[in-house]
Amino acid sequence: MPDDFFGGLDFGTSGARISIINYKKELKYTNSVPYQYGFKNPNSWINSCEKLLDNLPLDIKKNIVNLAISGTSGTLTACTLRGDPIGEAIPYDQACNENKILIESITGGEDHLQTPYSSLAKALKLIDKFGENIILRHQSDLITGWFLKDWKYGEEGNNIKLGWSLIKESWPKSYLKTSWQKCLPLIIKSGKILGQIDTDLAERFHLNKKILLVSGTTDSNAAFLAAGLGDEEGLTVLGTTIVVKKINKTPIKEKGITTHRVSDNWICGGASNAGCGILSQFFSDLEIKELSRQINPSKKTSLNLLPLNSRGERFPVNNPFLEPILSPRPVSDSLFLHGLFEGLARIELKGWEKLYELTGSLPKRIVTTGGGSKNPQWRAIRERIINIPIISCKKTTSFGTALLAINAK
Repeated sequence: MPDDFFGGLDFGTSGARISIINYKKELKYTNSVPYQYGFKNPNSWINSCEKLLDNLPLDIKKNIVNLAISGTSGTLTACTLRGDPIGEAIPYDQACNENKILIESITGGEDHLQTPYSSLAKALKLIDKFGENIILRHQSDLITGWFLKDWKYGEEGNNIKLGWSLIKESWPKSYLKTSWQKCLPLIIKSGKILGQIDTDLAERFHLNKKILLVSGTTDSNAAFLAAGLGDEEGLTVLGTTIVVKKINKTPIKEKGITTHRVSDNWICGGASNAGCGILSQFFSDLEIKELSRQINPSKKTSLNLLPLNSRGERFPVNNPFLEPILSPRPVSDSLFLHGLFEGLARIELKGWEKLYELTGSLPKRIVTTGGGSKNPQWRAIRERIINIPIISCKKTTSFGTALLAINAK
């Protein structure tokens, strides 16, 4: 008898990855592809999905039973009522300052929505641009809809920044008075079965026609699932941006902080606009590897860099006008990289300090995922600056999404 397989697809900033596991939760296949047209173009997401499906081995294609999708939290796109993307998506790290007074008037007491980085700010900008005869969907929900050929659903965690309340399990009452409420998705809890794959799509890619699509999650929640964290551990995701998360007994409402429900736990955290993205602006992956070997992580540099990927920061401070500090640049490339690592570690430290201020506790150990977790010199610099033991987790975000698929209800 062939194995039943469970799939997780994750859509990040630079590309998409698929992980296939069996019922024993063993990784049987993984693959990744970069975006063809760039991150802001939703057709890139669909195109990368098609490539990953094309490349799946036939025995896996025929035996996938459940599939879940994760994507970047807060990347929002406008679509036609038939699910065709209109124009570019607004990415998670873009501030939209246009409707500040309107947002304040409809989000009383909801501080986490009163930020230009909220999906609500992006939604109002897209409605201003394309009108109200559209649907608004986050990255994960758009791709899930593509598999079902039904775009009405939205997963709860992806839609918190749009205004969905996990506690009340509803949109704010003020939304009922708006003419654009019809643009919002029907919210389904993470891990719930949504329906069967579209038959034509299954035939096109030679997939099992009975694959069930499972309501997904955000990319950082999927990383949390992959890491299998305990109550006294924290998670740092070192991807294009830095995300820090920890389990808390109660949800937190604060600008720049997101609170999710994952596997019956409240997970609170924040995402900086700084991360590996700034490193790739200056160095290739090979150069980072070579230059890192020249770094003595126990030594401090005199550099005081603030290595944001671009202007503006979401967390640990919420300031859309904050400027990066990337100079003076030393002659030595390894010294410059050392300074960037230190600057990123200081941002991570401030993130943990912010969570300590809000929750009253720090993790006793930090588990790290993402591309940056593989760099031993950066890890040693982080341990020196943060003063908490750090270990790396090799399991990818898409592996965590596949775990969501296997546990679907």
